[in-house]
Amino acid sequence: MTEYGRGPGSEPWHPEDPLYGDQGWGGQQPAHGQSQYGGRQPQDPYAQQQHDPYAQQQPQDPYTQQQQQAQDPYAHQQQHQQQQDPYAQQPQYQQQPPYDAQQDPYAQQQPYNGGWDTGQQPAAMPCEGQPDASYGYGETNDYYGTPEAYPPPQPPGRREAAPAQAPEQNPDWDPEVQPEETHPFFTGADDGDAKDDDYDDDPRESRRGDGGGERRGKGKKKKGRSGCACLVVSLVLAGGLGGVGYFGYSFYKDKFGSAPDYSGSGSGSVEVEIPKGAYGYDIGNILKKLGVVKSVDAFVSAQNENPKGKSIQAGVYLLHEEMSASEAVKMMVDPKSQNLLIIPEGSRNVAVYAMIDAKLDLKKGTTKAVATSRKADLGLPGWVGKNKDIKDPLEGFLYPAAYPVTKETKPEAILKKMVSRSNEEYEDLDLEGTAKKYNLDGPWQVLTVASLVQAEGLTHDDFRKMAEVVYNRLKSDNVATNRKLEFDSAFNYLKNQSEIKIRSNEIRTNPDPYNTYYHAGLPPGPISNPGDEALRATLSPTAGGWMFFISLDGKKTQFTKTAAEHEKLNEKFKELHGLD
Repeated sequence: MTEYGRGPGSEPWHPEDPLYGDQGWGGQQPAHGQSQYGGRQPQDPYAQQQHDPYAQQQPQDPYTQQQQQAQDPYAHQQQHQQQQDPYAQQPQYQQQPPYDAQQDPYAQQQPYNGGWDTGQQPAAMPCEGQPDASYGYGETNDYYGTPEAYPPPQPPGRREAAPAQAPEQNPDWDPEVQPEETHPFFTGADDGDAKDDDYDDDPRESRRGDGGGERRGKGKKKKGRSGCACLVVSLVLAGGLGGVGYFGYSFYKDKFGSAPDYSGSGSGSVEVEIPKGAYGYDIGNILKKLGVVKSVDAFVSAQNENPKGKSIQAGVYLLHEEMSASEAVKMMVDPKSQNLLIIPEGSRNVAVYAMIDAKLDLKKGTTKAVATSRKADLGLPGWVGKNKDIKDPLEGFLYPAAYPVTKETKPEAILKKMVSRSNEEYEDLDLEGTAKKYNLDGPWQVLTVASLVQAEGLTHDDFRKMAEVVYNRLKSDNVATNRKLEFDSAFNYLKNQSEIKIRSNEIRTNPDPYNTYYHAGLPPGPISNPGDEALRATLSPTAGGWMFFISLDGKKTQFTKTAAEHEKLNEKFKELHGLD
């Protein structure tokens, strides 16, 4: 668009264009039948445009307009009136032309002359019978209508091609052959424009001078650089695929493949200690560090497959080096493979000391000497009896259980573990409440009752009845035994024996404080290390009125309520064992 309106171009003015007809300097519509700049006009200038909306308007000459205004002195006044009253001289409504003339934009187009569409419309011709001078034009030159300004268009199929040579003049041109790749990476050129030495001087391979950036023609490229580039790409792709395959295989082996594992039952001997609270992965890590299994995952998998795998407990196990995970689990669930010190229920301390010496390959009496000299450092509770007649303060505190030991374990360390385990178990029991309920002198005497129940009873039912017998005989109104317990187990304890055949004159004449045939009430302290069942039975005895008991064969205990019933069973016992 020029400063004074649209010049000749490829797009015609449309009646709906706001600049259609050039609204004048004031933007007002001229009166009907009047020129835009003041003169009378013999014909309607819009008639031609209504019939042909694509007809191109002739450019207006502002200098001609000034000459017309100078010849007509009333033109400025009329224009001034139009500006003051914009509604004074509006053009009257004109009837719309018929459909054929108005809505058909192709009605007056030029016929097709067999050429290509250039996108340009011919200049509008003046109306028939109207001289050219009425438009204010002289003869004007179109400086933009020359071939130099607008080059002739190309056929649709080759509009973007470089104007090098026609197909018939270019013997190398073949429409069936696709142009080769000209990317700088494959041609070997540096980043930016391609170097000139990569192409021949053939003008068909030059860049377009009119701004087109596409490279045309086959272009005889140097094959050396293209081959190297392809080789590099191939090597990179091959290396990438190899790396992806390796990592994919490793990922598959880690997630879905079987875990590394040894085969067979291994060889040698390895002592493995499993701490309390260790689970599958913890145990597997310990075994792997010691060279027993090859991987943690293999052990965990074998533990899950074994029905008894979850029963592995804390302890010391004697295993082999480089054994399969399944064999390791099989040995660990077998008690024979555990390197444990097992303390049976009801064991006396003298027996426990001997077992420790034997397990640790110590001289006999070593552990007993440590217990006597270091008893204050082993962690005994404050409610332990202070009676001077107590034979061993640790009696009842070497809790019966399985304790892991190694070759490096010291007697003091294993004794501390046993006392600590006893404290844990006793804290869970209401020893204080039981002592008050049965008129006992604190937890120490409750533990003493439990040791007697453990020593005399044979079964769980025996334990509860035996506890009731103890409590009934300790009552002040007991006239059947005069508050004497008369337990053979207490006499065997003081004699450090386990005899069934004890003569009456011997047992009733021994004045040792632990002899319950001689002294009324409880002995000075426990006579064994009771287990959990005996302890709980002591806290919850029966209430059947049991007062006496006897075992004729050492396998079954019979309980009675009266002295007469007990005497009959006692006579049978003497006959069976040949006692007076």
